[in-house]
Amino acid sequence: MKIIDVTTESYRWPRHKPIRNGKHVYTHSGLGLVKVHTDEGVTGIGIGGGDRVSAAIVDRLKGELIGEDPINVERLWHRMWVPKLIGRRGLSTRVISAIDIALWDLRGKVMNQPLSRLLGGYRDRVPTYIAGGYYEDGKGLRELAEEMEQNLRLGARAVKMKIGGASIREDVERVRVVRETVGPDVKLMVDANCAYRFYEAIQIARRIEEYDIFWFEEPVAPDDYEGHAQLARATTIPIATGENEYTRYGFRDLIERRCAAILNADAHILGGITEFMKVVALAQAHDLDVAPHGSQEVHVHLVAAIANGLIVEFYRDSVDPMWGRIYTETLQLDKDGYLLAPNRPGLGFAPNDEALAPYRVG
Repeated sequence: MKIIDVTTESYRWPRHKPIRNGKHVYTHSGLGLVKVHTDEGVTGIGIGGGDRVSAAIVDRLKGELIGEDPINVERLWHRMWVPKLIGRRGLSTRVISAIDIALWDLRGKVMNQPLSRLLGGYRDRVPTYIAGGYYEDGKGLRELAEEMEQNLRLGARAVKMKIGGASIREDVERVRVVRETVGPDVKLMVDANCAYRFYEAIQIARRIEEYDIFWFEEPVAPDDYEGHAQLARATTIPIATGENEYTRYGFRDLIERRCAAILNADAHILGGITEFMKVVALAQAHDLDVAPHGSQEVHVHLVAAIANGLIVEFYRDSVDPMWGRIYTETLQLDKDGYLLAPNRPGLGFAPNDEALAPYRVG
């Protein structure tokens, strides 16, 4: 089997209304796909990319892939990731991630195995948390509480909310309301999306400790390793970070600096599934858990595959108006707030071409 082409597709659509975290406003959602085509008619699909720059990087990398055996994922990763020319950090490594995910999807299809089993098969179902709690125009404390009540009705046993986009006083009140709404038995995470300086993060952490916070995510800038470490020493709340970290080398540095108790590794960002599994091994060697950021379609497999997979991030329809129509199959929470790992070959998801067609932009 040989690779004969690598293509991209991108889609974009408006959200119900703009949402905001501690630093950014999001008016639209979308989907980027990378497809690896073979001479035997099997195609691997990777989620990621989605803009003109990403498409140009894919075109640049084709020469390293065409004619190669797609099963050799380690060989192909190192052909693509050459820091002097392309890779190491940023958008180019994210594109490599999407291609690598497509290669693993293809590998699973060829071997007729779901990725979770191919990568380790540690469990069949995984716990989740529902991500939300964004800032929105007209969304006050009552509306925030109603969102969390809806999450509970869906079966949520853990929820995450945003902080860092309002004053510390306002955000402490928002955290209080969410804790009172979900009760004492539901895990509550807070996510600042790098909005704070380390001393501000210490201030709010100390004020919300009483609300039994399961983790404080991305409190400071990704490269402020010392700020992470100072915060970790100053609060009883576990620090989680890593969604904007790249490759095993970045996670090596996070771990060595004792920046976090929980690693939010994202296969779409750090270098794909090939590199994600190396980060998992590093974390295991230091008795750290991995709770991936982003895409439940990919990360349900990865958390199901590994012994130190803590929990999967789950996005619902309140975040994306195309939820339930993007793929031909849609992951659903069970009554206990868990996801079953798909048992279809590869990722087990195919884009819903008919529903997506009106939103194609590239």
